[in-house]
Amino acid sequence: MITITEAAQAHFVKLLAQQPEGTHIRVFVINPGTPQAECGVSYCPPDSVEEDDTELEFNGFNTMIDSKSAPFLEEAFIDYVTDQLGSQLTLKAPNAKMRKVADDAPLKERVEYVIQAQVNPQLAGHGGYISLMELTDDGIAVIQFGGGCNGCSMVDVTLKDGIEKQLLEEFAGELTAVKDITEHQAGEHSYY
Repeated sequence: MITITEAAQAHFVKLLAQQPEGTHIRVFVINPGTPQAECGVSYCPPDSVEEDDTELEFNGFNTMIDSKSAPFLEEAFIDYVTDQLGSQLTLKAPNAKMRKVADDAPLKERVEYVIQAQVNPQLAGHGGYISLMELTDDGIAVIQFGGGCNGCSMVDVTLKDGIEKQLLEEFAGELTAVKDITEHQAGEHSYY
């Protein structure tokens, strides 16, 4: 479910050595399954362990995951990185905003998942996102841009060279095109 690198495990062991005996690490998602989802790590004293927690054993400590967060932490990755700026704990949870869907799920669910897990994180740097509005019978994904993408002068390039290319590769033989229905209006919100 969660991968914790050896460097991150050693970091947790050091931190836990300064806590009362029996303290665990808790990994969680706030607002799981929403665009506002955020992942976190905290201490979990013995009296905070819930009956329905999933307990994962690591080298020198255990990690607790609450039942609501568990499905959204599939493929999560925790690392402890040291570079010239110092050390930092990094947590990546590609399924936090949307629960991973099965390979045989309906096309609309699989497209929604790729948009939330792969496309929107790329657009977030410019304050933008896309929403799937419709999936036509002839395989056209009808999308709408929002945030900084609405009115951006590069939106056509983003659509054709980025989003459409990515979705058509991911869903080869299922999707035929990606169409934008946004009424683009440039304004202070637009990314330039």
